[in-house]
Amino acid sequence: MTPRRLVSILTLALTLIAAQGPAAAQSQMTWAVHITLSPVWFDPAEHTGIITIMKVLYAVHDAMVKPMPGNPMAPSLAESWTMSKDGMVYEFVVRKGVVFHNGDTLTAEDVKFSFDRYRGSAAKLLKDKVASVEIVDPYRIRFKLKEAWPDFMTFYATPASGAAWIVPKKYVEKVGDEGFKKAPIGAGPYKLVPFNPGVDLVLEAHERYWRKTPAVKRMVWKTVPEDLTRLAMLKRGEVDVAYSLRGPLGEEVRRTPGLKLMPTVIAGTQWLNFGPLQWDPKSPWHDRRVRLAAALAFDKNAINQAETLGFSKPTGAIIPAAFEYALAIPAYPYDPSQAKKLLAEAGYPNGLDAGEYACDASYSTVAEAIGNYLGAVGIRTKLRPMERAAFLGAWKDKKIVGLLQAGAGGLGNAATRVQNYFIKDGIYSWGGYPDIDDLFIQQARELDPKRREIQLHQIQRLAHDRVMHAPLWELGFLNAIGPRVEESGLGLIALHPYSAPYEDLKVK
Repeated sequence: MTPRRLVSILTLALTLIAAQGPAAAQSQMTWAVHITLSPVWFDPAEHTGIITIMKVLYAVHDAMVKPMPGNPMAPSLAESWTMSKDGMVYEFVVRKGVVFHNGDTLTAEDVKFSFDRYRGSAAKLLKDKVASVEIVDPYRIRFKLKEAWPDFMTFYATPASGAAWIVPKKYVEKVGDEGFKKAPIGAGPYKLVPFNPGVDLVLEAHERYWRKTPAVKRMVWKTVPEDLTRLAMLKRGEVDVAYSLRGPLGEEVRRTPGLKLMPTVIAGTQWLNFGPLQWDPKSPWHDRRVRLAAALAFDKNAINQAETLGFSKPTGAIIPAAFEYALAIPAYPYDPSQAKKLLAEAGYPNGLDAGEYACDASYSTVAEAIGNYLGAVGIRTKLRPMERAAFLGAWKDKKIVGLLQAGAGGLGNAATRVQNYFIKDGIYSWGGYPDIDDLFIQQARELDPKRREIQLHQIQRLAHDRVMHAPLWELGFLNAIGPRVEESGLGLIALHPYSAPYEDLKVK
């Protein structure tokens, strides 16, 4: 046991002995959040296909169309939409009577402005495909495509991008992009009150939210990186929800009267990513045998039981099985003997020094477990945990130089996941294969769903055969709630890891 872990356990023991704190006010719900809350996540234009930003967007902002309970593409700020027979024109009817937090009325002008300034995941693809965005009248907007594109709605109207999440044009033009991140104004069910970066986030109900007035009047998100502390706070009644607990703490929740474990299997796949090394001819990772050795080296079932109580689903793919056009790929077996043999065949009978292994700090125990398994077959790594926003930024900006523990939880379909992680110009890719890139272009133009499925399945087979990724699992996200919670919002939206929709939450 490490000294840090021992200190953490002792701290937990002491805090649990302490007197129970007073319950929060009936009008408030409080979360212990496992990550630092970054201002970059307050702007939909910065959405990079990572699910974390949706935690904020569902609260502060609203979208034309978005996943809701029972409907992965529910009309929201758009009352309705139509598609032309040739698939070249989409027209949306903007909901009347919607007001931003500052009282400004939302119109089609804000919708066009939000699309034009979007620069996150799939921005290039969307703008390459869309010929024009036309304001028909204050409450109607028309998207004209350059060619029929069957995935327009998937890329525009799901969390695969943030292009359909609407910001107020006049306000953004007044304060600028940086000013907007510091003091975001949205049309969502909650508005931000003074923000303490990296510590907490306080939101108050938007009484004029169009769908309904939120029952919970104030939400407080506290940044608590240490999982033992999150559980202790839940036990003391200081918070109502604790996100992302590890296996032993999940068992502790089960044993504690008044607490409830809320596991959800999400669209979040995690995998060992070979980073830029896979594409460097001088790197050992350029050799498929080395990558396959790594994929065979770690015991996915054992990690699953230890970290997520068996709620995760080991997989051989980074595309969730529930996604449209996903190819079911069995997980690589745990075979350390074969891994060692492959390393020897590749010229590394004594193993190799793989250098830095970067990871999101909130999943450092998972990365540490994988790193230990890699070390057992001779692949020696040095773990580098990073705060989530910094890790995701370094990944997107291609500043990570070695291996990384990758993860993706954004909704969409197989094509949206391929676009980000399989092709050469993907936002999280360092390289690609010409045949996979060509197939991606072909499937985007294919209107026959069966033919698209064949092409997308072919991409996934090629990626698997070439060991582009070493998948771990579809994540079973372990959360816990306290006795005051009547409706946590966990699991209401299929495959979504966090509480949502926030306006439906209730306390007793």
